[in-house]
Amino acid sequence: MWEFVSKMQYYLLPIYILLGILPSSVWLFYYLNKDLHPEPKKMILKIFFYGSIVTLPVFIVQIGSAWLLERFHGIPFFISYPIVPSLLKWFFIIALTEELGKYIVVKFGVLNSYLVDEPLDIMLYMVVAALGFGAVENILYLFSSLYGLFSFDSIVITAIAVIFIRFVGATFLHTLCSGLVGYFLAMASFHGKKKVLLTICGLSLAAILHGLYNFSITAWPWPFNVITPTMVILALALFMLYDFDQIKKIKGICKL
Repeated sequence: MWEFVSKMQYYLLPIYILLGILPSSVWLFYYLNKDLHPEPKKMILKIFFYGSIVTLPVFIVQIGSAWLLERFHGIPFFISYPIVPSLLKWFFIIALTEELGKYIVVKFGVLNSYLVDEPLDIMLYMVVAALGFGAVENILYLFSSLYGLFSFDSIVITAIAVIFIRFVGATFLHTLCSGLVGYFLAMASFHGKKKVLLTICGLSLAAILHGLYNFSITAWPWPFNVITPTMVILALALFMLYDFDQIKKIKGICKL
């Protein structure tokens, strides 16, 4: 891939990066407008940057875990139940690691800061971390999708198609799942004794829905490979719309 970039399309690298960041930027603008008390731009950029950086260790863990899973494909249990490796891949290796990565960014990057002074802030910072993560994913998907294309027209058309699909799909899913985790974290700030339980519930539910989205697209036949991920997105979007409004009504200092 890098040989293709260096020989043919190196001058398009800035365009790839800009297109990759574009979906995250649009969603970021939307979510920040939902906050009645805007957060400092410096902290927003910091969490966005950390969200993008955390993709590296997450991808390394995913690659290592996938390699280990491949080594176990020959055991009798996996041979008898071939769906199990696929479930482990999409729900644990992919979905859970990504949701944990975004959570860790917010947990150690801003959650204990004085800047988090209302419940909505927690959800917003989770969304910002997700958008940073999604931006790097988009850039990587652009490179993989455009590899082997040499016509400028085909590159532009494919790039726009990939970015649009990820704008309404994967990038949006990242924000919704992280917003869901943020909602549970916000609730945990008012229920100290249930903090750990609520955090685990939020991460688990986000990973399940994230995994279901990916698994249904890759493993289910038509039309379920379209209906199921669409229903996941719609359900999460409705949840976010309702709970963003509910969380905005709650005042108070949040410290986890």
